Amino acid sequence: MDISFVIPAFNEARSLKGLYEAICVQMETITNDFEVVFVDDGSSDRSFEIMHELALKDSKVKIIKLRRNFGKSIALNEGFRLAQGDIIFTMDADLQDDPKEIHRFLEKLEEGYDLISGWKQKRKDPVLSKNLPSRLFNLMIGQFSGLKLHDHNCGFKAYRKSVAKGISLYGDLHRYIPAIAHSTGWKVSEIPIEHHERTFGKSKYGLERFFHGFFDFITVLFITKYLKRPM
Repeated sequence: MDISFVIPAFNEARSLKGLYEAICVQMETITNDFEVVFVDDGSSDRSFEIMHELALKDSKVKIIKLRRNFGKSIALNEGFRLAQGDIIFTMDADLQDDPKEIHRFLEKLEEGYDLISGWKQKRKDPVLSKNLPSRLFNLMIGQFSGLKLHDHNCGFKAYRKSVAKGISLYGDLHRYIPAIAHSTGWKVSEIPIEHHERTFGKSKYGLERFFHGFFDFITVLFITKYLKRPM
């Protein structure tokens, strides 16, 4: 398998088919050896039904259904376990990530990197609920991890298989993936990407997530700085 797409979704029924179709269009010029792994993170809408319909029509579509809403980290973890691609992409299911950027991620990986994170240079999100917390978060994690990225938490990423399979995620640790990978010795970089306004549904993130992630940040400090050194 050349490429896998791992896409966690929580109540994103209206956007799933459009995202799948957009990925297929872009992959026509890249490779036919790919798969799309949808992970239903306990949705209460028709998300899993849509995933199941797509899987019945296309053997490239794999689906995972979690018993309840466990959160993005667990959803990604399960998707990584199933994914078979040498390169593994993660994307949000809300159509704000543009599959047209796929080839640019691949080009950047060819420069010798192991993980490429997207940078939503012109972010189309509310300032108070997402933009401001994101800026504060990126400044904080960059300062403490030594990895200076504009957008650590962008959901659009490309991984070599060894990176995705080598990281165990729980809590809100998905927000710190680049810092964890960097601390382990993998080469991490980023590229600016186009970001679209949300068309369907509503965001699941806000100021409260910034504060809820504080204890996971403490965990990351131990993982990246103190795991192999006395406190």
